[in-house]
Amino acid sequence: MLRIESVEPGSYAAELGLDAGDRLVSINHTQIHDLIDYHRSVEVEYLLLDVLHQDGEIWELEITKEAHADLGLQLEHPNLKQCDNNCIFCFIHQLPKGLRRSLYIKDEDYRFSYLYGSYITLSNLLETDYQRIIDQQLSPLYVSVHATDDRLRERLLGCRVPPILPLIRRLTENGIELHCQIVLCPGINDGKALQRSIAELGEFYPHVRSLAVVPVGLTRYRAHLPQLRKLNTGEAVETLRLIHSCQESFLRDRGSRFVFAADEIYLQAGSELPELSDYEDLFQIENGVGLIARFRQQAQEVLLEADPLELRHVCLVTGHSFGAELRDFTERLTVRTGVKLTVLPIENSFFGTDVTVTGLLTGADLLSQLQGQDLGQGVLIPDVILKEGEELLLDDLTLTDLAEKLRVPVLAVDSSPWGVLEGLEELADGVVDII
Repeated sequence: MLRIESVEPGSYAAELGLDAGDRLVSINHTQIHDLIDYHRSVEVEYLLLDVLHQDGEIWELEITKEAHADLGLQLEHPNLKQCDNNCIFCFIHQLPKGLRRSLYIKDEDYRFSYLYGSYITLSNLLETDYQRIIDQQLSPLYVSVHATDDRLRERLLGCRVPPILPLIRRLTENGIELHCQIVLCPGINDGKALQRSIAELGEFYPHVRSLAVVPVGLTRYRAHLPQLRKLNTGEAVETLRLIHSCQESFLRDRGSRFVFAADEIYLQAGSELPELSDYEDLFQIENGVGLIARFRQQAQEVLLEADPLELRHVCLVTGHSFGAELRDFTERLTVRTGVKLTVLPIENSFFGTDVTVTGLLTGADLLSQLQGQDLGQGVLIPDVILKEGEELLLDDLTLTDLAEKLRVPVLAVDSSPWGVLEGLEELADGVVDII
């Protein structure tokens, strides 16, 4: 059974009288042991729920709904499988002390891969796990490969692990689709090693549906960790040349580009990014592959829809790597809305200036760099800065903390042109008040 953490107001679950602390025992006589059991069981129209109420009473509840409608339950994650690898580039090893405990959890759970697209190395799967994945067709899964050469992969993962290609073969031969990634560490798994990895993984196409190549992320907290460095401009150019060559071959022979470089590599190389259509179905969008191309397309749509707004001046926060792109959009949006829009790229003092992505900005850096500036009538911050479902930044400051200290409304918006426009409309409508 699974403990109910929260119930969404107005949802089916709320109408049934369920509450946090109750325990979901079964659905249609199927025992619920984890979130996969739950999600696979609720996607039908008729449900018979057995619930253990907090007072010890068993409730039997019936509900009829649309097959894919959500019940509105947030459930616990039981028995999280944790990572036993010691990857030389592990981001969690590069975190300073003093952050909230959940940030230090190294998950390596195939269930999270299936449900949320989390990447796993396949290094801790038991035979029973393989059987369940295959029997229940838990597909697609997301696999961190990093290198197909076994010795090189063990060096990258920092421990002995089973050879990766037989594991991929077993899953794909049994109908499981995979999306793979390579975290690129210059001088280790780039160049010829990368070329080999792309070629060997490509042999599994279309069952291995896509491969992302992403640059290693390094913080300033690397004392006593293996020596690594970021991709330099020349290496980024060479990496793109290799990837583009592979894309041409795959597209000619198999009808798909198969391998895609993260946006960061294009920015580091100073190269023009591909068109949105070149990313095909955006298989790796959550991996930073195609984000800018999608942003540009959505920007064109927003600029056609935007109308003048009763605002004078609003500021937008972003990471350094996205500053120029966001500024290009806001300059054009100013023409449409009449609102002065100031883009404020924030330097990441907390993790180090080599960390330029927006999602790793902290409240302390925002405060130190925004205080004393003319912030106009409000600040828009992208929601990727926040813990999912909460108004909490990495260092546990909240939006309310920011608004109180900055003395202007602070609004989290979707990290897209539509999110920017909707945030401006909320400020114009007075939905967000100054603290």
